[in-house]
Amino acid sequence: MTQQELLKSGRLLPVMEEFLSLQGEGYHTGEATWFIRIGGCDVGCDWCDVKESWNADLFPPVKTDIVVEKALQSKVNAVIVTGGEPLLYNLNYLCDQLKSLEPQGIKQSTFVKTFLETSGSQPLSGRWDWICLSPKQEWAPREEFYGFSDELKVIIHQEEDFNWAEKQAERMRPAAHRFLQPEWSQRNRMLPLIIRYIESNPSWRLSLQTHKYIGIP
Repeated sequence: MTQQELLKSGRLLPVMEEFLSLQGEGYHTGEATWFIRIGGCDVGCDWCDVKESWNADLFPPVKTDIVVEKALQSKVNAVIVTGGEPLLYNLNYLCDQLKSLEPQGIKQSTFVKTFLETSGSQPLSGRWDWICLSPKQEWAPREEFYGFSDELKVIIHQEEDFNWAEKQAERMRPAAHRFLQPEWSQRNRMLPLIIRYIESNPSWRLSLQTHKYIGIP
């Protein structure tokens, strides 16, 4: 197969970085996690704090089997696939490999929880135990993500974003968890506003980028 065919099948991925850390945001804050950050983004938010991930050409494709092997070696039971926008690529093969560990002599309970962080801009691929939808105003999510995402995480950069967050929440399935997170560069200004907003609108919860506060990846 050519490199393009391998990318299309998901057997190659332009991985920017892989690392072990604690989840710093949203519902699973504090959980030990193996992170896989895939290069390439179709949204390009002005305030993005990982703009170096946007250009997938900067990250030569690597074999997905190697990506899976590194994840297994971390010995944690959760992996988060993020970006950039990871759904620019076919993630079926990655998830299938992470979900087929028992034939290799590894009990499935050891490492099978797969988590996706996405803007919802692209069709879903992969099998996920948890989907965090972080929609961006620059590129609205595909409609289906509102129906099957487990978590809505809206970044609050300015006061006008509260109204947009509510419009997003109205479209989510009732069981989904809803989070408001201050954009990092505006956290000192927006955090008090978010706190007051949640006090008046308790269906929301606060998400902080705790990894940045404590100085971990």
